Amino acid sequence: MLFADVLLLVLGIASFVVPIPRTQTVGIKVGNTNLGVQTGHSERVSPIVSIVLITGGIALSIADARKKD
Repeated sequence: MLFADVLLLVLGIASFVVPIPRTQTVGIKVGNTNLGVQTGHSERVSPIVSIVLITGGIALSIADARKKD
């Protein structure tokens, strides 16, 4: 159970600073020819998602600590 606690905490903290890369291809297809442009940008997840991950990791840590007692 300790692994899940740490994993949620690390993912929550990392989601505040590490952007997620995303690529999108836009184009047209004429016969056998495909003309397109591929664009890329990075987005961060919503701060609400980060807070939920961190809160879940803390809650699991507290529940695990109480279970051991």
